[in-house]
Amino acid sequence: MLNVTGIQVFYDNIHAIKDVSFHVDEGEIVTLIGANGAGKSTILKTISGLIRPAAGKIEFLGHSIVNLSPHKIVRKRLAHCPEGRRLFLQMNVRENLQMGAYSREDVDMEAELAAVYERFPILDERRNQRAGSLSGGEQQMLAMGRAMMAKPLLLMLDEPSMGLAPILVEQIFDLIVELNDAGTTILLVEQNAEMALSIADRGYVLETGSVVTTGNCADLLNDERLKKAYLGG
Repeated sequence: MLNVTGIQVFYDNIHAIKDVSFHVDEGEIVTLIGANGAGKSTILKTISGLIRPAAGKIEFLGHSIVNLSPHKIVRKRLAHCPEGRRLFLQMNVRENLQMGAYSREDVDMEAELAAVYERFPILDERRNQRAGSLSGGEQQMLAMGRAMMAKPLLLMLDEPSMGLAPILVEQIFDLIVELNDAGTTILLVEQNAEMALSIADRGYVLETGSVVTTGNCADLLNDERLKKAYLGG
């Protein structure tokens, strides 16, 4: 479904992403883990067209998306739920969700909203509440719901557990699994490496802009070096 091959990204003279390659197959949850500054968020921004790579290939459903603008990538049904949620804080829940469908034509807005409300019942209760007044967990659900309004085949989630209490982290990860079970392929960037590896099929470990380890998540969870570096072992 998604193939990233040899991408290079620079911030001025800083070589942020160094020859990174990975793939995501249909139906998978794939996670990118690593310390702060490893390049995880930069990779997602590059895939979604917010950053242009200096070199490399990015193919989605067999077609290059490297030179496409972000809104055209969303129209291809690849959605990005960014770090920090990036909600429209002065708009209400319903309005934020509607913004998620801006790139779609002939959308049945009420039916799509109903589907999101069914998945996230708290958003139905808060539909007329200003997004900036929601709790952290509710804001994360709204960000995910807004991304789902684009009807993505592949959903990229950047740090969905950031700043949340442990019980809310579990809820968010349960929702990620539910979305995947319902047919959405997931590319997950997550600082909570143990939680990410516990739900994903495969993982890629990044250090200073390079992939240093990859494998199925059961093996990565049992890797002694990774345990010491990322899992508190």
